[in-house]
Amino acid sequence: MKKHRLKLVLAIAGLCIFFACKEHREKDNKGVVVQQESPLDAEEELYRPNYHFTPKVGWMNDPNGMFHYNGYYHLYFQHYPDGNKWGPMHWGHAVSTDMVKWKEQPIALYPDDMGYIFSGSAVVDLQNSSGFGKEGQVPIIAMFTYHNMEIEKAEGIDVESQAIAYSLDEGLTWTKYEGNPVIENPGIRDFRDPKVSWDEEHGKWVMVLAAHDKVMFYGSKDLKKWELMSYFGGDMRKDLGTHGGVWECPDFFQMPVAGTNETKWVLYVSVNPGGPNGGSATQYFIGDFDGTKFSMDKDFETVLNKGQNFWIDFGKDNYAGVTFSNVTSKNGGKFYMGWMSNWEYANEVPTETWRSAMTVAREVKLIKDAETYRLAFDPVDELDAYKGVKYKKERIAVNGLSALLDSEKVNLSRTAISFSISDVKKDSFTFKLSNKQGDELSFGYNGGDNSFFIDRHNSGKTGFSDRFSNKVSKAKRSSDNALLSGTILLDKTSIELFFDEGSTVMTEIFFPNAPFETLSIESASEDFVLDFLEVNELNIN
Repeated sequence: MKKHRLKLVLAIAGLCIFFACKEHREKDNKGVVVQQESPLDAEEELYRPNYHFTPKVGWMNDPNGMFHYNGYYHLYFQHYPDGNKWGPMHWGHAVSTDMVKWKEQPIALYPDDMGYIFSGSAVVDLQNSSGFGKEGQVPIIAMFTYHNMEIEKAEGIDVESQAIAYSLDEGLTWTKYEGNPVIENPGIRDFRDPKVSWDEEHGKWVMVLAAHDKVMFYGSKDLKKWELMSYFGGDMRKDLGTHGGVWECPDFFQMPVAGTNETKWVLYVSVNPGGPNGGSATQYFIGDFDGTKFSMDKDFETVLNKGQNFWIDFGKDNYAGVTFSNVTSKNGGKFYMGWMSNWEYANEVPTETWRSAMTVAREVKLIKDAETYRLAFDPVDELDAYKGVKYKKERIAVNGLSALLDSEKVNLSRTAISFSISDVKKDSFTFKLSNKQGDELSFGYNGGDNSFFIDRHNSGKTGFSDRFSNKVSKAKRSSDNALLSGTILLDKTSIELFFDEGSTVMTEIFFPNAPFETLSIESASEDFVLDFLEVNELNIN
């Protein structure tokens, strides 16, 4: 009987292989059988980004625990390796020497009987304040949220608590602290995403934590014992920022104001939903910190109270981003990465092997204009080292729809583009990416309402969600300069727009049926001139 069963199994397996192969084989026009590309191979070719980090397999969302030490940048991330939708959360891990090319590492933290490993941060404990370092070792301390699914299923409140782990080999392997949790749940259902930083002026570790509709500030001397110091937002100040959904993934750091000797503190708060163009997004606040309490700058608060919210990114696809610890730019700025998706449709995007990518790494700058303080973002300078084939042109007269270049000159699926318009006035212009399949991605500036826009309703595959392309994304221009400049980063499935030296940023993803082949520009103004255009193919793959 066993022998007959084995034959049956082998026969069924043979049929499965036959039909599976048959699906991907067909005759060419000369009658020769040729092997066809499998759907997963086609997905890799068409949608796996050239230079934005993705996990080899599985689900990814928030960046976690980013730090720099001994020449390496470390990126951890929310990860479910066994499926392409959100599931039991691990911390995935990747390393880089330049924040551009990333190499995935073994999983850093696994869920256990205390819960899933939700978002958090990591710091380099240079003075060994935690005591985990032995014989001169410098410990890396990760702080994360435990999310207990058993308590959630029982509809309990104390689902989330805060824990730490330490690494003595520069972040490659981790040991969870036996005294976890280091902060127990105080009776708040959404109580997560600790971001730790060192406050040099006051000589202590400061941690910000998202708690439903507010941020809680904690202090510690040793990263193990934490004291609650203050709150920002919540029941007493629901007018602060956007409260369309739960607050998540805060970040908190001090940085210099560009061109001055002044410094300010910056607080990031992600919100889901409630973004400027729907779904999830990240807002920020600027002010001062006395070692215990964060207070908004008065000018900043005045502008905020007029109804102007401040967003890191006005596109639909940049969420939960935070900054790297233990490193600053040469000008004292911070380095940032975000999750390039949106909770409105992240689980449904048309990739199967993996889901989601990270934004390109960006330098964060703090500027001050006539009204108040603002953040500006630029792609990190390290990206310049990968610039190859160049196309450059000046004084391009635009009359109707004008083709600028095609994929025979530059691969538009891995491209950095710079442009400028010397006197934008009330003019409007639209860049268009297109292919022979009829897919089109449009983006540009509308002088009538002084706003930038991205329109992806005809960009390819959009039917996986009714919220993916149901409206044009818009962002009010904050600069009043007659000169309008921009940087455009294009990958296979993403566009990142940095207008006016990064003072307005938009990031969105798309899924064309074939690579975009042509870049054009269109304007209704008869005398519209594109003063400068430079296109570089990026040698990253």
